[in-house]
Amino acid sequence: MKQGKLPPDLLARMLARLPSGDPRVLVGPRVGEDAAALDLGDRVLVMAMDPITFATDLIGWYAVQVNANDVAVMGAAPRWFLGALMLPQDFPEDGVAPIFDQLAEACEKLEIAEIGGHTEVTSGVSRPVLVGCMLGEAQPGQIVTTAGAQPGDVVVLYGAAGVEGTAILAREAGELLAERGLGAEVTARAREFLFDPGISVVRPALAAAASGVTAMHDPTEGGVATGLAELALASGVGLEIDAGEIPVLPATRAVCECLALDPLGLIASGSLLATSRPEAAERLLRAASDMKRQAAVIGRVVENADGATLLVGGERRPLPDFARDEVARFFEEQGRPDA
Repeated sequence: MKQGKLPPDLLARMLARLPSGDPRVLVGPRVGEDAAALDLGDRVLVMAMDPITFATDLIGWYAVQVNANDVAVMGAAPRWFLGALMLPQDFPEDGVAPIFDQLAEACEKLEIAEIGGHTEVTSGVSRPVLVGCMLGEAQPGQIVTTAGAQPGDVVVLYGAAGVEGTAILAREAGELLAERGLGAEVTARAREFLFDPGISVVRPALAAAASGVTAMHDPTEGGVATGLAELALASGVGLEIDAGEIPVLPATRAVCECLALDPLGLIASGSLLATSRPEAAERLLRAASDMKRQAAVIGRVVENADGATLLVGGERRPLPDFARDEVARFFEEQGRPDA
C-alpha cells in the first residue's frame, strides 16, 4: 500500500468489524470523523488520536496542535493530553528535553494539562514518532460532526490550503528549496507558518460551533481536497467547490511550484472546513474576521450525485484524489520512505 491513510472503502470495511452497542457512544469510529464522543450525563467527553510522522522538527508542538484541532472541530474544548513518544536507538539523549519543552509550551498556550503517556527507545522506528491523544469536553447537544452537511448549505474554509505542509517542507527540505532557486526570504516565511498563521484551529472551531454550523472537519493528510471528499462521504452529500475561491498563500504556492506539488493535496492543519445554512454564513465569516483569521465561502452542498466536484474556470471536474499526502509523496521520492 502507498503511504498515508487507508483507502476509505478499506477503512470502512475494517471499522465495520469492530464491536459496538454501548449507548453512551455518541460518535464512534466512522470514516471522515475527527474524534469520538461519549455521553457522560452532565457532559460529553470527546477524544482524538493522531500521530506525528512527517515532521521531526518541533514534533512536540505539532502533536498538541493537531490533536487539539480534532477535538475542537467537534465543538469541544481540548483539556487533557497524553503522548506516546518512540525514539530510535541512535537518538541523542540531549534531544529528549526539547521535545518535552515543546509539549509543555504548546499545552500551556492552549490551557491543556499533560496528564501522562509513554516513552520508548526502540529499533522499530528510524526517527522520532509521537502519537498524541487529546481529550476534551462539551455540553450535551453541542457536538458537531463531519456528517451533518445538508443540501443547500454553503461550504466555508477557514485559513488557507496547505499551511502545515508548507511549514514542514520549508523546515525539512530547506536546502533543496534553495538549490532549486527559492529565495531565502520565502523559505523563512514558510517556516514560520507553524506559528503565523499557525496550525491551530481551536479558537475558530469553537467560534464556528457557536455560530450555527451544520458540520465541521479538520483536513490533515491528503490536504483540503481529501478533507472535502471525507466531508462529502461522511454526510452522504455532494459538494460543488469553486477552485478559484480556495485561499492559497503566496509562500505555499511558491514552495509547491518549486517542488512540483499540489497545494490542495498538502497536509492541511491550520485550515478548517465548515458547512452552514446560507443565512448563517455571514456570522461565520464575521467571527473569523474578529479573530483576524482568513475565511471564505468556497462552494455549496448539493444532493449526492457525483460526490465532490471542482469548478475550474466554469468547467466541472472531479475533485483531485490524493491517495497519499503530497508531503509523503515528496519525501518518498527524495529517498525518505519512512516519512
